[in-house]
Amino acid sequence: MTEEVSLTNILRNMCPKLQEETYVFCQVSDARLEEVLTQSLCIFREGEGMSAILPKCLAQQYGIASSGPFRQITLQVFSGLSAVGLTATVTRELADAGIVANMVNALRHDHVFVPEESAQQALQLLRGLSNRVYYT
Repeated sequence: MTEEVSLTNILRNMCPKLQEETYVFCQVSDARLEEVLTQSLCIFREGEGMSAILPKCLAQQYGIASSGPFRQITLQVFSGLSAVGLTATVTRELADAGIVANMVNALRHDHVFVPEESAQQALQLLRGLSNRVYYT
């Protein structure tokens, strides 16, 4: 029961905010990693190599092949790492509207990366989700 109340409070107060920057997901070679590390939003070591979330302009500057473009929506509520069901609820809301959602869960906040052309719609859907939970 505590987990459910916790999720409800997080959803009510998530205050999604669309960030200005446009990002891409890409693979970065070990040799290139040092050059982009300080400007990377996220680096993750996978079995096949280093994956990075980089500002689109940085990937273009270095000629790094990438996916995207994506926009970042930050859930401004402090969600911690134990908010059971938050990722599932957010991604389900966006999936039901046909929007791809790539979640990055950090220590303090959760971040949703959506295709640039769907960013405004995704933001409105997440605000709507928060309002529905708040008023029920």
